Amino acid sequence: MKSALKSGFRLGARLQRLRSLLGAFRLNKRGNVAIITALTAIPLVCAVGCVVDYSMASLVKTKLQAAADAASLATVSVNSSVVSTAQGMSGSGAISGGSTAAINYFNANLSSAPANKGYTSLTSSATVSKSGLVLTATISFTAQVPTFFMGIIGYKNIAISGSSTASYSLPAYINFYLMLDVSGSMSFPSTASEQARLMAVNPDNLGEYPNGCQFACHFTAQGACSQSNQGPYPAEGHSYSGYVPNPSPGGYCQGFTISRLGTTPATFTSGTNSTNGMDVNWTNTPVSTCSTAGTTSCIQLRADAVGYAVNALLSQASATETSDNVSNQFQVGLFPFIQNLCTSSASSSNSCSVGLTTSLTGSTITNFAADLANLLDTGQNATLGSGGTHFENALSEMNTFISSVGTGASASNALPYVFIVTDGSQDYQTQWNGSWSSQNWSSSANVPYQNSATVLPTYSPNDQTVGPNTTNYCTTMKNRGITVAILYIPYTAISYPNSSFASNEDGYANANIPNIPAALQSCASPNFFYTANTPADIQSALVTMFEQAVSTAHITN
Repeated sequence: MKSALKSGFRLGARLQRLRSLLGAFRLNKRGNVAIITALTAIPLVCAVGCVVDYSMASLVKTKLQAAADAASLATVSVNSSVVSTAQGMSGSGAISGGSTAAINYFNANLSSAPANKGYTSLTSSATVSKSGLVLTATISFTAQVPTFFMGIIGYKNIAISGSSTASYSLPAYINFYLMLDVSGSMSFPSTASEQARLMAVNPDNLGEYPNGCQFACHFTAQGACSQSNQGPYPAEGHSYSGYVPNPSPGGYCQGFTISRLGTTPATFTSGTNSTNGMDVNWTNTPVSTCSTAGTTSCIQLRADAVGYAVNALLSQASATETSDNVSNQFQVGLFPFIQNLCTSSASSSNSCSVGLTTSLTGSTITNFAADLANLLDTGQNATLGSGGTHFENALSEMNTFISSVGTGASASNALPYVFIVTDGSQDYQTQWNGSWSSQNWSSSANVPYQNSATVLPTYSPNDQTVGPNTTNYCTTMKNRGITVAILYIPYTAISYPNSSFASNEDGYANANIPNIPAALQSCASPNFFYTANTPADIQSALVTMFEQAVSTAHITN
């Protein structure tokens, strides 16, 4: 009996111990980590594998994208055959051979890769086209990248794709029409010191200007500068080593002649001007142009400075063609004006103009520019006319002369730019062989006399008759797509003005100076109005105008 009881007690104790162990096991959570780790091992491995596979695919895509980027850029690079082909196109559209060239560039960029390229099923395509002056190359590709880990869950490949686009703006073909003011006021000396030198020796109009004439008057008719108003030098009929500057019966203007012969540098001192003309180098050989101020061989005039600035523009244009690797990119023509605009057709010239030419450094246009002062108002040139400055004629004639407006896409479809170099003083008077009159003028409060200086007339026939049937010359050209650039060489106030001379012509000219800049700026296209005073400034400004024209044409087209 006792034995049985002991056995039962031991069994109960063991069962109780088992229940305690089972309860403890049930409540113990330390084994959960191992279980969860075991359960998630497979998806974790798959996730890591996906990262590895996608990283590999990303590396492969980067390699293909780099090849596409390089190919699109190479296709439209300046030395590409595609660009050469596009330059020969007259219009827009797909560029012949462009797509093939782009794909060849793309494949060449991949040919140096290892044999195991990391991708399969590569396809590529390209489009290369021209719109206006803009070339655009687009290269697209697709490929498959084999997987390692993702293959376990059924994804054998990752698809990748990409594209690259590059553009290039062709250099614009531009025709430059240079309207060069050669009216009498452009015979003003180029600097204050040159003005002083001319006043000290110029015998012209000494009766009205006892302090010396400031303009290099170029009128060649006998009596154009009254002999009674001149000093004793040069005397009528006097010969200077065979040269007779004032043939009998006298009255020939001497200012321009003196500017070509030169004088010992001097300044005017008060007196009767009885010695005016004595210090002129009458025995010198006249120069055709004056490149430098302050020399004894000549007196530099504004027209001289403009001529050398034009040659600087021509030199810059030639250098730009070389840099752009585009032959005959620019055509330049020189068209002086006084009462009328002198023109000549492309690739030709005459005595008072040079038509559009691609020979930018040729002797015809460079010599013409350097000798520009020789076209200053003579009173004898029937084509240019004489006496005043007639923008109303010159602007209208230029608008008619430019028969077509291109886009700049080719030499035969060039953009037109009109460069006007002037002091901006409008004058309706005319002069012929010593006889003064007017053209397109009617008396008004602002312009009471035909020789009253005024501003560039916006309207036709002059700026006092604005009405519904008038024409705005500048706006007409700009509306056609012609860019108008203006280089203003400020009109210099006349020293010692004579109010009794020609109905106070000096007074009207001086009072008009503050009105000129706004009128010229209104005529110019936006951001194409420049001002320059000294010869160096004139040259710098004209070159800057050219560079801005090239830059603007490149951006907007």
